[in-house]
Amino acid sequence: MQDKSPALSILHDIFGYSAFRGGQQAIVEHVAGGGDALVLMPTGGGKSLCYQIPALLRPGVGIVISPLIALMQDQVDALRQLGIKAAFLNSSLDSDTARQVQSDLLRGDLDLLYIAPERLQAAGFLGLLQQVQENIGLALFAIDEAHCVSQWGHDFRPEYRALTVLHERFPDVPRIALTATADTPTQHEIVERLALEQARQFISSFDRPNIRYRVLLKANARQQLLSFLQAEHAGDAGIVYCLSRKKVEETAAWLSDQGWDALPYHAGLDSATRNANQRRFLREEGVVMVATVAFGMGIDKPNVRFVAHLDLPKSMEGYYQETGRAGRDGLPANAWLAYGLGDVVSMRQMLSTGDAPEERKRLELRKLDALLGYCESTACRHQAVLRYFGEGHPGDCGQCDNCLTPVETWDGTEAAQMALSCVYRTGQRFGAGHLIDVLLGKMTAQAEKFRHHTLTTFSIGQALNQAQWSSVYRQLVAAGYLEADIEAYGGLRLTELARPLLRNERKIWLRRDTKPVRVKASKAERSASVREAFAGANDDPLWQILKNKRLQLAREQGVPPYVIFHDSTLLEILNRRPSTLEQLAQISGVGQAKLARYGEAFLKVIKGSDLD
Repeated sequence: MQDKSPALSILHDIFGYSAFRGGQQAIVEHVAGGGDALVLMPTGGGKSLCYQIPALLRPGVGIVISPLIALMQDQVDALRQLGIKAAFLNSSLDSDTARQVQSDLLRGDLDLLYIAPERLQAAGFLGLLQQVQENIGLALFAIDEAHCVSQWGHDFRPEYRALTVLHERFPDVPRIALTATADTPTQHEIVERLALEQARQFISSFDRPNIRYRVLLKANARQQLLSFLQAEHAGDAGIVYCLSRKKVEETAAWLSDQGWDALPYHAGLDSATRNANQRRFLREEGVVMVATVAFGMGIDKPNVRFVAHLDLPKSMEGYYQETGRAGRDGLPANAWLAYGLGDVVSMRQMLSTGDAPEERKRLELRKLDALLGYCESTACRHQAVLRYFGEGHPGDCGQCDNCLTPVETWDGTEAAQMALSCVYRTGQRFGAGHLIDVLLGKMTAQAEKFRHHTLTTFSIGQALNQAQWSSVYRQLVAAGYLEADIEAYGGLRLTELARPLLRNERKIWLRRDTKPVRVKASKAERSASVREAFAGANDDPLWQILKNKRLQLAREQGVPPYVIFHDSTLLEILNRRPSTLEQLAQISGVGQAKLARYGEAFLKVIKGSDLD
């Protein structure tokens, strides 16, 4: 048998995996050889191994720049479980602990050190790194969440702009910048702002085939969410995103009243509450976090089984990054989104009335339009996501909502012309609600006040009902034929695209909305659902015994359960039922350190269950 390479040996012996995935090996070998790299890899694709293994292969200590202080502890705990000497240095440490970490660093007692980007601007820290370089050596600099450098991005961190100092002060130390979310303009900005023009770029597929995308129209969104959770996610950990802090609080309280272990998270909570809630989410099983987008970046919890949006995200990048927090372990997960015309109008208002420069506003509105196009699409969701990021897809995914239950379309040209004419005749100042009243011929006080009952468009739309007209207006906004007039408090007005449609120079096909409320998932949806992936496990008493043992060991050490073993590793243990340490060592995710630390405990659990 051919000897394994040093990188493969570390991958197997320390991390417990028998082979690299995708482009990992090429990245590891390039960085270990001293090259700079820009790595674009989806969440759950194994980005961290791309800098952790080179840091272990090269002499000296690897420095990891990470934007989230709250998560460094868990990242370091996970590495220590593997026998890797890791530490973090940030403002959460008391002075004695910080001095101890610096002492360990200078003595060469660390393999990896995690720091926040602000640390590089602290007095004397670059000098400390200079001492390390001279006496111990710096293995590499890893810049995680590199998209934070983009001023046009949704996670902009100005401190990231200063990270070019690393190359200026330590030109011979390789740098690896990593992100899971970057469209082409953001990629270019990362290269420019971090001076990575000479870096080799490794761009993996953005596809997350284990995630099922599902988009539906709001019709009592809370009840729709509850039906979804009851049908597919009893006892699962997940994230529910809301746009406002108030809605986060109300939704978390409502889910708690319905019997779910739900916690709120937003920037308005005091830091102690936020940290405590995040800690519970990471370290306990089955917790649902209801949050604004303040929660999520860098979340390492691999067994998040669903991400639900009760409000429309701001962009495809935001949607992709937020949904990407589900299913990081590669097992099936759901991305569920409910939205309506009100979401579209309010989001446009929020973006247009913000303090950002006009150029930024125009860019954000274009990004929102791309997301609306995705929501209204009748094609495969996976194809739509990948197309946005400039990537092709070989065919229908066969598991998103549009592929499982294809959407019916209809020639909406005449209805669209009526809808647009009504906007024009009423002065391009009213919202969809009043416009629909006019089309249906409802004699409201507003219609009488503005004499809309005298217009040629009054009552011409009685062939459709209110819900159908709402769908027409929503799709016209999404397709760019109408836009919200901010000065008219969200009133709709025509765009240039409307002209050829009104002149009968083009046709428009609209999706026919299905009945929006379903208590149970359809047979097609259940056939490959998240629940099915665990169905055999949930029916086996050993599965819960294994999970209980994992939770017990995690609580004894004050770490999240997934730091002991991922769900995917537990499932393999369940299915293969190893009876010896040698057999347990063959299971993916069981490295030498974990085998030595936990092997006997889990074998005892398996043997005990066999006796029963």
